[in-house]
Amino acid sequence: MNPSLEQRNFRFFKPLARTAIAAAAAVCAFAAIPRAAAAQAVAVSPYTITTFAQSAGAYSDPDSVAFDATNIYIGYGNGGMPDGSGGAMSTIVKYAMDGTVVTTWTVVGHNDGLRIDPSGGDLWANQNEDANTNLVIINPKTGAQKVYTYPSPAPHGGGYDDLAFARSATFVSASNPANNPNTGPAIVSIQPSGKTIKVNAVLAGEASATNVITGATDTLNLQDPDSMTFDTEGDLVLDSQADGELVIVQYPGLRCQQNFVVPLSYPVDGVPTPLIADDTAFVTSNQGFLIFADKSAQTVYKVTAPFFVIGAAYSSFQNDAGTAGFVGRTDLTSGVSTPIITGATNPGGMAFIPEVVGKIKAPSITCP
Repeated sequence: MNPSLEQRNFRFFKPLARTAIAAAAAVCAFAAIPRAAAAQAVAVSPYTITTFAQSAGAYSDPDSVAFDATNIYIGYGNGGMPDGSGGAMSTIVKYAMDGTVVTTWTVVGHNDGLRIDPSGGDLWANQNEDANTNLVIINPKTGAQKVYTYPSPAPHGGGYDDLAFARSATFVSASNPANNPNTGPAIVSIQPSGKTIKVNAVLAGEASATNVITGATDTLNLQDPDSMTFDTEGDLVLDSQADGELVIVQYPGLRCQQNFVVPLSYPVDGVPTPLIADDTAFVTSNQGFLIFADKSAQTVYKVTAPFFVIGAAYSSFQNDAGTAGFVGRTDLTSGVSTPIITGATNPGGMAFIPEVVGKIKAPSITCP
């Protein structure tokens, strides 16, 4: 049985009280960045940042991140259009844990969504998040590919983006909805069959959700469902990017499903300023490192710290209101993100890699 959201947040963010002074200093440091300054990724103590990998001549625009026990995988969009038009082709690069290139694979379309299937170890890659989406399943050992197509037109009028695996279902974010308000699904579950994919709605774009900050019941209007992952409690967390909010779905797809929404912000001169989040990763071990891709800088960064708090959330935030992008530790109780990396250009896909990965396990979802 999952604990309540309130219990979760108390346990996850109690350690923030011990670092309040450092957090406040980090926020002030970010707020002081000149809006016209040239972007340069810099870590806030005690975090450190190094380069993990960079674009090469054959591939560019790194974004999606996935990993297994021995390798890290980065999806490079190569400047392709998000609907796959114009002959878009992407490159999936397989790295050793030290950033050495092991091999590369080419997939048709613009990659945006990359995950390892815990049940079999295959790499699942979604292409064309705006429309005409295809799914490529890659065997990481042999490089063999299987291609599947989603139903067209999509029920929400757009495409499909990120993936998240539970033991009983595979969830996908339904991106680029055609309607405002969004009356289509924002999260679906999928089943590849033959060469096509069966799709079932899980979360409606206009679903009701409890606002974690106010306690009120909000009616969602998810206009940009994007990245998605499970937190350490087995709750599905969706980033609705342009809406500036995280949506937490407990018991997704079951009769006991509950929805919560967390508006995201950071304080500037004491005033909450909305944020545009690209991705969120949850810490699963006290020792390990964060990986995030900065698309415009053509660089994948590695972020380390002496100690990580299990369950803590870290998010990448894209440029907004002329400021540089940043990576921050996000408090799911308040929605406030405290910068740990400032001066990035366009940070996107990210993941937390534990020091000892072991076999990746999908969460088991059951009603309490």
